[in-house]
Amino acid sequence: MAEPRAIGVVVGRFEDLVARGLRSLIEDDPSLELLAADVPAEQLDEVLGQLRARVAIVALEGLSTPVEVRELVARHPATELVLLAERPSRIESAQLLAFGAAACLAKATQGRDVLNAVHLASRGMQLAPREQPGGADPELLTPREADVLTHLQQRRSNAQIAADLHISIETVRTHARSIYRKLGVGSRRELTPRPAR
Repeated sequence: MAEPRAIGVVVGRFEDLVARGLRSLIEDDPSLELLAADVPAEQLDEVLGQLRARVAIVALEGLSTPVEVRELVARHPATELVLLAERPSRIESAQLLAFGAAACLAKATQGRDVLNAVHLASRGMQLAPREQPGGADPELLTPREADVLTHLQQRRSNAQIAADLHISIETVRTHARSIYRKLGVGSRRELTPRPAR
């Protein structure tokens, strides 16, 4: 009987202690193969295209905007993204899962839980954020709202966004109002992209 093939894993750039821990976890698991480590966010797209990893573990803080998750998932559908962040909120985690991530975990998550997330992701499964008592599901951005959000964060005018997305200016305004409400912001000035570290 043929031995099952190891799950190829790419690890993005993390601070030293987290990076060492992730490398150690992967190297100690015989069912995983570390294909690349310490990959900067700006090279992640290229590395995923070349190595065709089954799972990529990425620092959320390294991405310029959460919408980048959706773009990576679209360009690399065979690779599942496991995101690690400082303290991801339930809403942020749910939004990233809606954008196609397999999991969004805190960097303080125990090693066995990170490995569990990698194995589940390799099977095409998602880890949903835990329910909080008394909390309703957060409202997630639709794919079109995510497109509009990206343009709003680039400080583009409503007319420019409408032209780029082939929609009316009023539709842009409607999406913008919905985005502001869902994200709890008052204007596009508050929609700054996540700074790269």
